[in-house]
Amino acid sequence: CDAIRLTIVENERGEPLTHWVARHQPLTEAALMGLILPLLDGLAEVHAAGFLYRDIKPDNIYVRSDGQPVLLDFGAARRVLAGTAATSIVSPGFAPFEQYHSQGDQGPWTDIYSLGAVMYWMVSGRKPLEAASRIQQDGMRPAAALADGSLFPLPLLQAIDWALQPDPKRRPQSVAQ
Repeated sequence: CDAIRLTIVENERGEPLTHWVARHQPLTEAALMGLILPLLDGLAEVHAAGFLYRDIKPDNIYVRSDGQPVLLDFGAARRVLAGTAATSIVSPGFAPFEQYHSQGDQGPWTDIYSLGAVMYWMVSGRKPLEAASRIQQDGMRPAAALADGSLFPLPLLQAIDWALQPDPKRRPQSVAQ
């Protein structure tokens, strides 16, 4: 990917998001947003450069010792080209339905779904249901019903649920939105 440059840093200090979350229970709104806001800023830059990340999941997020999150493994990233097929990349629970087939209409909303799925996991402790199982009848309990309302404000939980809409047209279409 010509517009995405990766820097391999040896001896990076930190840990995978899964370990970080386990050590910071109960997770607070400030801790959640301290990780998510920088990831959103990074995604906005990736999208502005015409790329999609396409594989956001807890295993691909690393938290540095200074608390800054880093998206790892840009192997699934692709330039967004109208009308072209994209390879199918599916991380069950974290991939939206449009990633289940090569002709799915992928865009920034695809990465937004996946980041929403990570947030859902962070606030509820549960991996989201696979998107393919949610298309005809959505049986997934909303974050607003699962998360501790004393730790997370309802508008934040509703934003997570918005990002996880099975229909891509009903999701935020950009990071800014």
